[in-house]
Amino acid sequence: MITGDSIDGVDFISSLPDVILHHILSSVPTKSAIRTSLLSKRWRYVWSETPSLSIDCRRTDPNSIDKTLAFFSAPKITSFHLCTSLLNRIDPLNSWIEFAISHDAEKLSLEFRDFRVRDYKFPDFFYTNSSVKQLLVNSGSVDLIPRCSVSWTSLKNLSLSFCTLSDESFLKILSGSPLLESLELLYCAEFMCLDLSQSPRLKRLDIDRSDWFMGQTKIVAPHLHCLRLRHSRLPCSLVDVSSLTEADLNIYFCDLKTLTTGFLQHNVVKMLQMLQNVEKLTIGGTFLQMLSLAALCGVPFPTLKVKTLTLETMIIRSVIPGITKLLRNTPGLRKLTIHTVKGSSISELHLNDYLRLHSLKQRQCWRSKDSVFPGSLETISMLVGKHAESNLVALFMERLLKSTKSLETMVVLLVGYLDASGFEELLAMATTLSHNNDVSVLIKRSYIKCVSNTFPQR
Repeated sequence: MITGDSIDGVDFISSLPDVILHHILSSVPTKSAIRTSLLSKRWRYVWSETPSLSIDCRRTDPNSIDKTLAFFSAPKITSFHLCTSLLNRIDPLNSWIEFAISHDAEKLSLEFRDFRVRDYKFPDFFYTNSSVKQLLVNSGSVDLIPRCSVSWTSLKNLSLSFCTLSDESFLKILSGSPLLESLELLYCAEFMCLDLSQSPRLKRLDIDRSDWFMGQTKIVAPHLHCLRLRHSRLPCSLVDVSSLTEADLNIYFCDLKTLTTGFLQHNVVKMLQMLQNVEKLTIGGTFLQMLSLAALCGVPFPTLKVKTLTLETMIIRSVIPGITKLLRNTPGLRKLTIHTVKGSSISELHLNDYLRLHSLKQRQCWRSKDSVFPGSLETISMLVGKHAESNLVALFMERLLKSTKSLETMVVLLVGYLDASGFEELLAMATTLSHNNDVSVLIKRSYIKCVSNTFPQR
């Protein structure tokens, strides 16, 4: 309920201009906005002129939705969001989409919550829209395969989730979206090649692939500036990303037994080679583990131009060789962020099996000078008592500091590590690390509510 203080018998909110009231109502679901019509005559038609509609019709009679749209009187829609599970009734769904398009909706968001979505096909008029600038489709594997040409001449941001795309349909979408700047593909299936070479305005690509995805994805994106690959599975081939300046790689692996040393060299390390101009890089823990295997197998690493590096990883010894080699091949690094996350990783058993298959003695590999923390491995593995975890984090930080020469700032974001007393112990240790390595150290306990301390350079 919208209320406000009274001024000369008129509540403050009701006295505001319509344009401000429309802005307020745009931030709530349309069902809630309609309820304001009961407040007074002043509010009776305010909702109907609000240029934003957010409709959840999963538990609503389609006739009620039709009636709502019939009362809508704004000449143009800035944002239209539809959440539906009524795919057993295609006609009203198509008419609602057509309503949004006919009112020149600039932001169109369609969310399908029904297993029968696989049987739904977007009508041809959906693919001809000169007004939409931001399009979001979140569905349960709906086919986004146009039977006609695509004309989204104003589209700048496209986000597709759980959609089925063929390479041919994807090329149609790209050719019909000449102004596209940002593309997000979340858990989309079937496409094998992302050729973005004919999309010079497309600067950002975000891909999140599901675990059941199989096959190789080729990415050709010479104009791309920012690439984010999350939960993707190798092999993933970066054919051309020569303009890339920012990358985020968090890649998973299926079966280490099928991977050869050549695979590490031609896929894992080659991905680093393709990031030749990247200045801001984020790498996930499992990719670091694969880099560790490459380092232990003697695969050469490329020299990178990265200035800002973020490592999202558990503090485990299997990431140390990869991180050490990576840091030594990043001579211009200025800022290093360690985001400790306790999540999925490749088991050490599988890593050791891989080393054995390639005639490497795992105990010697993990004991090498580039594979362990400062001090002996036994010291680390036998840490016990209340200081164990804070000592572990401090030794991890020390190992990384000793592997880089140009670092100015280290940021440690602790998520899932250390209680309050352990955090205080780490702060004390970090003071010494900062002083001994001439590096500013910032420690935080979490992203959301953080306790931090900064140790400046000498």
